[in-house]
Amino acid sequence: MTAPDPNDPGLLSPAETSLLVDQYELAMSASYFRRRMNEPAVFELFVRRLPPNRDWLMAAGIGPALAMVEAMRFGPRECEYLTSRGFERDFLDYLAESRFTGDVHTVPEGTVVFPGEPLVRVTGPRIEGQLLETLLLNQVNFQTAIATKAARIRLAAGGPDRFVDFSPRRDHGVDAAMKVARSAAIAGAAGTSNVAAAMRYGLEPVGTMAHSYVMSFDREEDAFRAFLEDTPENAVLLVDTYDTAEGVRRAISASRATGVALQGIRIDSGDLRVRSREARELLDEAGLRDTRIVVSGDLEELAIERLVADGAPIDTFGVGTDLGTSRDAPALGGVYKLVAHRGPDEWRGVAKRSAGKASLPCAKQIWRQERDGRIAGDTVGLADEELPGRPLLVPYIRGGQTIVRESIEQIRERASAELAAIPPEFHLTEARSRQEPYPVNLSPRLQAAAVSLGA
Repeated sequence: MTAPDPNDPGLLSPAETSLLVDQYELAMSASYFRRRMNEPAVFELFVRRLPPNRDWLMAAGIGPALAMVEAMRFGPRECEYLTSRGFERDFLDYLAESRFTGDVHTVPEGTVVFPGEPLVRVTGPRIEGQLLETLLLNQVNFQTAIATKAARIRLAAGGPDRFVDFSPRRDHGVDAAMKVARSAAIAGAAGTSNVAAAMRYGLEPVGTMAHSYVMSFDREEDAFRAFLEDTPENAVLLVDTYDTAEGVRRAISASRATGVALQGIRIDSGDLRVRSREARELLDEAGLRDTRIVVSGDLEELAIERLVADGAPIDTFGVGTDLGTSRDAPALGGVYKLVAHRGPDEWRGVAKRSAGKASLPCAKQIWRQERDGRIAGDTVGLADEELPGRPLLVPYIRGGQTIVRESIEQIRERASAELAAIPPEFHLTEARSRQEPYPVNLSPRLQAAAVSLGA
């Protein structure tokens, strides 16, 4: 085999995606194959418990994950590698010919969800379903965590298009930076500083200048004039390299001298409440009432909420590290479990009974109740039940073929409606006391199935 390249950037080809599995999934699948245990089975992805500081989650990453599922192939190079790891030829021949042939039901991206609810349900041959575990968790866990963080930032900022993704330089790798931009856009970000993500996903690339640009000129106003003359379509100036108030005055002067309308200023340091008010007064006195104020600098949702509550005249918040890493809750513990398989005569529910890690058996559905335009409670029941409310899990893949493809704009509209439906007591407020959790109940039939298995 070709020796590994130590400088490989780590981006997976479509064929290599097939090996985005944990070793034990291949070991189990090889054993299933040898013992002819490839009957239909059902696996579900869910989150047992919410991370700290979270009352809900916003589902994301499912569309990209399912595109990867549909494209999964075990190519010659991958099979050659598995041969070197001791897997038997007949099993590898099976993998080389295999394609996902099952069904996938999911909650649509942008949906607000709660712990214990299945976000993804996979039905298909046992080996096919088992081999999707790591891929689905890898995609859905991270992107759901980031979309949730972005949604909290949106609520704090007071609506969509009031924050932008400034995170790629702090994100954990190239792949993460792309996923953060997409997840933030779903939740309502107005744009991203990540130009590669803007091109791929049709987002708005945003940015001003760095302090290094200002320091490259002898005078701050010279830098501003040059930037306005050379990039009049992006006339937003960074004004806090030296003195913020003086920087605003020089930005106004540069705009007048060049005749280029000053679209905005950005403040990246100091007391943003005080500095933004000072800047607004200077801009208004100069007749630049339409000039926007953008702020950045280690922002997160609670700081943004305080600035908004204090009436700081800020138009846009640029959020970097806290958005791209979800710093206060950086990991989401989603799990993927077998819940049912088909025996000789009928389907059989299965459940894990481990202390603190018990699962619920059988294929499931979520029904959401709403009252006065607000979500009011969910019921998790068996997939073949008909219960009051709106079913959340919908078919996305049938017989291995994707039947639903959504644009980011469609997902973004759904996310907006979902956030509007969250009861006010579940909006973030720094000083609020913890309320009762959102009600997620089990149907009597699901409870009976769990009791019958000791779950």
